[in-house]
Amino acid sequence: MKTVTLSAHYDGKHIVLEEPHALDPGTSLLVTVLPPTDAAFASDFHTMAEAGLAKAYSQDEAEYPDSMIAEPNPDYGKR
Repeated sequence: MKTVTLSAHYDGKHIVLEEPHALDPGTSLLVTVLPPTDAAFASDFHTMAEAGLAKAYSQDEAEYPDSMIAEPNPDYGKR
């Protein structure tokens, strides 16, 4: 089996994978505990992201029809 990184969270009793993944009984795992998200940092990050998007797209930005897509991404929206 190749090494993979899986997102998970702790529900108070168990470690729960965010997405299903087949694991055989006895599979060895490494668990990394991440620090809690800093709410102030997250807020600042979102503010900076919004400012960057505002610079990239103006209010009078043209709308492009789906017919302009040359090659659709079959995986778009599957998450």
